[in-house]
Amino acid sequence: MTTGRVLPQAAVADLADIPAVSRWVRSGPLRLHVLDYGGDRPPLLLIPGITMPAVGMDFVARELSGTHRVLVADVRGRGLSDSGPSYTLEDYAEDTEAVVAALGLHRPVLVGHSMGARIAAATAARGKVPVGATVVVDPPLSGPGRAPYPTAAEAFLGQLAEARRGTTADEVAAAWPRWPRREQELRARWLAGCDAEAIAATHRGFEAEDFFRWWPGVPGPAVFVYGADSPVVTAEGAAEAAARNPAAALRAVPDAGHMVFWDNPPAAVGALRDALRGPAS
Repeated sequence: MTTGRVLPQAAVADLADIPAVSRWVRSGPLRLHVLDYGGDRPPLLLIPGITMPAVGMDFVARELSGTHRVLVADVRGRGLSDSGPSYTLEDYAEDTEAVVAALGLHRPVLVGHSMGARIAAATAARGKVPVGATVVVDPPLSGPGRAPYPTAAEAFLGQLAEARRGTTADEVAAAWPRWPRREQELRARWLAGCDAEAIAATHRGFEAEDFFRWWPGVPGPAVFVYGADSPVVTAEGAAEAAARNPAAALRAVPDAGHMVFWDNPPAAVGALRDALRGPAS
């Protein structure tokens, strides 16, 4: 399969500076890459968003590694994981289940951002692997009969095209000005590793697949974290999330939009630590 994916040597070299070991898991015919920060603490699996490789969440993983054995998945079609023949929410959930089973993760905490939040919710609700807790961070609430996802697919694909031409941290900063400089640099090096069809198909899923099919069935403990200024989770969306899963806790991160961890890292990580305090005990 020709995907156009390419990772420069400088991107792969970033792994030398990350205190994690690469693990490899098979999900059907696909090889999936996972960064494992190690330790004998309770496992926590981070699941990134639509164009985010595992290395892009390194700064979050490091903050949580004092209380958990943190792992970060390269979702199919991103980072070092294989591209898939399809990219439905259930495909992604099956991959997550494969990671949990293959790595022997006992009741892991699932923490997903954006697309990853949808994946975490679907995985927890399916109940095929037991989870210790689920934290969804600013999940797309778009779906059939709902308002569209606020960022067009063309915007994501345009950024991917820039990356394949050879983008820079300054060019990334034009789209994501609030991000820490290191994260802009990592995105400049790693974005070209995304599969264009993975992005396009996932974006179509934001419109065709309903988060609220899964969210009411997510067992506790469950936490819904969102950016107070997010265009993806509006006040109305947060209220519906609270009503559809009343046992879940809701936490708004101040001065943060959809890219919660990148927009306000201290407050976002603090909110996540608060959310994990119960599950971590």
